[in-house]
Amino acid sequence: MTYQQTLDYLYKELPMFQRVGPAALKADLRNTLLLCESLGNPQHKFRSIHVGGTNGKGSSSHMIAAILQSNGYKTGLYTSPHLKEFTERIRLNGAEISPSEVVNFVERIKPQIEEIKPSFFEITVAMAFDFFAREEVDFAVIEVGLGGRLDSTNVIDPLVSLITNIGYDHKDLLGGTLEAIAAEKAGIIKQNGRAIISERQPEIEEVFLRKAASVNSSLKFAQERYKVARSATDIDTFIVQRDGNAISHHLKSELVGEYQKKNIAGVLAVVDELIELGFNISTSAIEKGIAETVTLTGLKGRWQQLGAKPLIYCDTAHNAEGITEVLSIIEAIPYKKLHIVFGMVKDKDIDAILSLLPKNAVYYFCAAEIPRALDAEVLAARATAFGLEYKVISKVREAIKSAKSSASPDDLIFIGGSTFVVAEIDEL
Repeated sequence: MTYQQTLDYLYKELPMFQRVGPAALKADLRNTLLLCESLGNPQHKFRSIHVGGTNGKGSSSHMIAAILQSNGYKTGLYTSPHLKEFTERIRLNGAEISPSEVVNFVERIKPQIEEIKPSFFEITVAMAFDFFAREEVDFAVIEVGLGGRLDSTNVIDPLVSLITNIGYDHKDLLGGTLEAIAAEKAGIIKQNGRAIISERQPEIEEVFLRKAASVNSSLKFAQERYKVARSATDIDTFIVQRDGNAISHHLKSELVGEYQKKNIAGVLAVVDELIELGFNISTSAIEKGIAETVTLTGLKGRWQQLGAKPLIYCDTAHNAEGITEVLSIIEAIPYKKLHIVFGMVKDKDIDAILSLLPKNAVYYFCAAEIPRALDAEVLAARATAFGLEYKVISKVREAIKSAKSSASPDDLIFIGGSTFVVAEIDEL
């Protein structure tokens, strides 16, 4: 098969959550375990760091990988979903897996695919683990896909598990309360392991404490050790205090979103755990990794600037907590008029997100080209109840063109609401 034929096979023959939603999910880890067993259990052949949570797990995964790379470690990185190209999901020292590797893997395990009938995500996880094992990486940073306890990535035995923010996302699959969602996310805390919680949320901290105690794992809340604040003068600088020390450390970052304060605390706490385990990670590597995360790992779509006059930004935030953080950044930026190109997927809490959106903006409602996308007309009808001014332009690229043609040089255009809307931005 060619690379394109291989992708067509993966997309069309295997159920994919990003496209079709919950129908793609399996209720246990059986398929992943069977695939890994057929490959010689590659998940046990490399050191790993496991990263889960509702918001921030992608940025945190990329930062950790960038720090390890900067220290000279051969580092694998597995994340999902991809934005532009399938190969973004699996990286080695920042470089994407080659198309030939993808083709060879699928051809090699096609008999297992036909027999086990795994999902798209289960195949990509097995592909990543096999690749990292064959490349003999020093570390692999593995981002959870959805949830934690039953996520396909949860067959590894990580050195450290990191759980970022917990919010209301995928309530139909993970539970209708924060406690229930946190319990699913806590499933990546392993027997006799080490766990870090990026953000201390008092209403659910007991969930993590109970889980850690039940498996004899250490558990630390990153915000107890690290206080991270944004510089009042430099948008790309974070001021870090450790253990209440009056001496502050200034860290530059290519990831400038306000929410990165929480992520940086968790990342630094994970690095502390690795150092305690005997691994050498220098201060200069930490500084370089955080300062150059995007450059080193190819991260896209996290408060990414796409234009200057007018200002154009995009962000992959797609739930109430993430959108709230994005809006706080927008509020801090001077502009004449705000234009928002916005689309969602069907299984989000649509009204909860619409209720957050500012009424002083012009909206361009659109829909990504995936079956899971919420119809732009349906989104607009729901938005009417919230007093939002809008145009309906179903195609993402056409909606962006309309916003650009309507905006003056002093305006601000934001593109988001869904990872899949951001994925269709040509400038990305």
